[in-house]
Amino acid sequence: MDFWLQIVANGLLLGGVYALSAVAFSLEWGVLNIVNLAHGSFIMLGAYLTWMLFTSPLRVDPLLSAPVDFALLGGLGFLMQRLLLNRVMRGQFFLTLLLTFGIDQVLVNTGILLWTADPRAVTPAYSSRSLALGALTIPYTRLAVLAVAVGITVALASFMRHTRLGRAINATGMDLDAASLMGVRLPVVFALTMGLGCGLAGLAGAFYSLNFPFSPQIGGDLTLRAFVVTCLGGLGNMYGPLLGGLALGMVESVASVVVGSGAVDATAFVILVLILALRPQGLGGRAVA
Repeated sequence: MDFWLQIVANGLLLGGVYALSAVAFSLEWGVLNIVNLAHGSFIMLGAYLTWMLFTSPLRVDPLLSAPVDFALLGGLGFLMQRLLLNRVMRGQFFLTLLLTFGIDQVLVNTGILLWTADPRAVTPAYSSRSLALGALTIPYTRLAVLAVAVGITVALASFMRHTRLGRAINATGMDLDAASLMGVRLPVVFALTMGLGCGLAGLAGAFYSLNFPFSPQIGGDLTLRAFVVTCLGGLGNMYGPLLGGLALGMVESVASVVVGSGAVDATAFVILVLILALRPQGLGGRAVA
């Protein structure tokens, strides 16, 4: 029993990492209708910014550098949308897909030039410490990621529901033309939404660096995981990434024991197909009539 309780705990903690990585991806896809293939590279940039600040003479703690990552990468995402993506927003879906793929390749290769392809890690003094609850062992860094994922999900849902900008973003995601007729400046809202999404991706990168080694090539796998989590959680619900992340984390944790680590990815995708076949809108998405 203790063994399976630990497996469940590991799945929930891993799900927190996935949820935090996917919340920005879900926001961009749900509002802008952009599958941002550069999403994982923004997480990678957040991890490297955290590492640079941590290894600098100032020795900035990763938890303190997270707001810096949010601000810098949020500004970069705002400029990316304002100067590049806004030019093709009314075009075919494939154009934004192709453009974000190109941006991703630029970021990956720039990362290799700046930091090489060698894996890096951020290891503050508390990175190896764990909380013992009976027979359970819970790493503090994983617990922090889960807490931040829940906190950001609740804060983002409140922001979207109770603020003027949040309601404008919601309206834009529902109907572009109606939002424009109501006075919403679509290019500005697009840029602010992408800036918020990329800032959250940078924040996720700070916490990712506390839990996993990273290199410039991690972006592709992170984008794929964010896509799966978003599909599982469903669009149209700010809590979707949290539900999808926890579901994927649990599936992978249990599958690593039942079928072995080599078949974890295959099992996760089989579960994804089954869930979408039975509930196409995802676990938390709105049904479409």
